[in-house]
Amino acid sequence: MSIEKSLQKILSRKIELENILSSGNLSSDDVISFSTELSEITPVAEQANLVSKLKENLHDTQVIIDDEKNEKDFVDLAKDELEEINKTLDKETKKLKLLLIPKDKDDTRNAIIEIRAGTGGDEAALFASDLFNMYHRFSSINSWKFETISVSEIGIGGYKEAMALISGSNVFERLKFESGVHRVQRVPETESSGRVHTSAATVAILPEVEDVDIDINEKDLKIDVYRSSGPGGQSVNTTDSAVRITHLPSGIVVTQQDEKSQHKNRSKAMKVLRARIYELEQQKKEKERADSRRTLVGSGDRSERIRTYNFPQGRVTDHRINLTLYKLEKILVGEGLDEFINTLSEHDQITKLSQLGEM
Repeated sequence: MSIEKSLQKILSRKIELENILSSGNLSSDDVISFSTELSEITPVAEQANLVSKLKENLHDTQVIIDDEKNEKDFVDLAKDELEEINKTLDKETKKLKLLLIPKDKDDTRNAIIEIRAGTGGDEAALFASDLFNMYHRFSSINSWKFETISVSEIGIGGYKEAMALISGSNVFERLKFESGVHRVQRVPETESSGRVHTSAATVAILPEVEDVDIDINEKDLKIDVYRSSGPGGQSVNTTDSAVRITHLPSGIVVTQQDEKSQHKNRSKAMKVLRARIYELEQQKKEKERADSRRTLVGSGDRSERIRTYNFPQGRVTDHRINLTLYKLEKILVGEGLDEFINTLSEHDQITKLSQLGEM
């Protein structure tokens, strides 16, 4: 569908909704539903009307310029006005296009972050811990709530795996481009010769979903309970409070043992399971249309290498947008991460704008 047709559809729907709401023959649920839809499309309709008026002004001004009967001073004023109208029209048209970009329905959701150590042994686990702490601090800076779901430590401060629920305003929208392989280049503390090692950790950002968003049949679940264990396999709980849930159709397995209560562990495990099943379904949908709408910032595939943290040079490079920042320490404490996130978001918008075509 062309942009003009999309706009006409929106403008027609706005009039239709206004007529429906003014009829008065609605249930309270219908009033809420139609009012919500109207509030969502009104900014687009208002912006479209503004662009339409600017185009009319542009046409009228051009007519004055083209009329040979008009005096030179009058034409010169019209030419100056034409230049200003063109500038305003370009700016307002861009705003309209941004409003027309299809919204990701998950953008307003909270997010579950999963970080796993990759290649590199202990050094990879230490880097996974660094990343987990980076997102924790970034959450604090943004006044988000950061709730640890589970952490699997290796005993020297590193994490084999760590998960957290991040709650707040538009968390998923801000963090969704962080999914992928993060690589670190640095000299490990145990390296006596000073040789730089390369290690990696994988980050996955999943939207938090509720029961109403994803239907899970209890018959599809295999639930095992066992005693929690700490590093080295020692028992840290004398009751069978740890939970392992296997979703048989997909093969997804989630374990949770951080809480002393079996009920709490099961609740956390189900939260993660829902998010992973939802992500799997979204990936299947994306794969069907990936060729036609792949963006500059990548697919969000957790196997894609997205960023390198180089300690000797104090730089961080995002390979999707070829952006390098020489502020590694600030980024690792969450203060410099915004620059990457903002640029990634801008590039995504630019790509989607180009796909909208001309107006």
